[in-house]
Amino acid sequence: MVEFLDANVVWWYWIIIGFILLILEMNTGTFVILGLGVAAVIVGILDFIMPMTFLNQVLTWIVLSLLSLWAWKKWVKIPIVSNTGQSDHTLDTYGTVSEEIHPHQRGKVIFDTPVLGNTTWHATAEETLKVGTRIQIQEVNGQLISVRAV
Repeated sequence: MVEFLDANVVWWYWIIIGFILLILEMNTGTFVILGLGVAAVIVGILDFIMPMTFLNQVLTWIVLSLLSLWAWKKWVKIPIVSNTGQSDHTLDTYGTVSEEIHPHQRGKVIFDTPVLGNTTWHATAEETLKVGTRIQIQEVNGQLISVRAV
């Protein structure tokens, strides 16, 4: 079987597989398949320059794919800000205190842009925040937002 693959899998098969994976990536938008497709194209180019056995081609593709996945994970490192399971993509959102907040008590804030679909939220803080103080989200805890002064 390996002899059959060595004789029949030529360099341009890898390039076609790579382009198919790149087209699939355009439809998913996850960037995971992108590395696999680029790795396949690189294997095709390497096999064209210096012919390899099928086993070496597959091993090279696996190594390049793992390297691309590792680089993607390292490059796109999203810091975990909240462990509550809530979306934390808007933690850089600014707002204004609309009802005074005392330490470890609730007050109200109005955000410049909606946070989880709403602009007005109950919030807590570790310090007293007067009405009109500019704030930033520190953490999202369920239906309560912890804020700090900017």
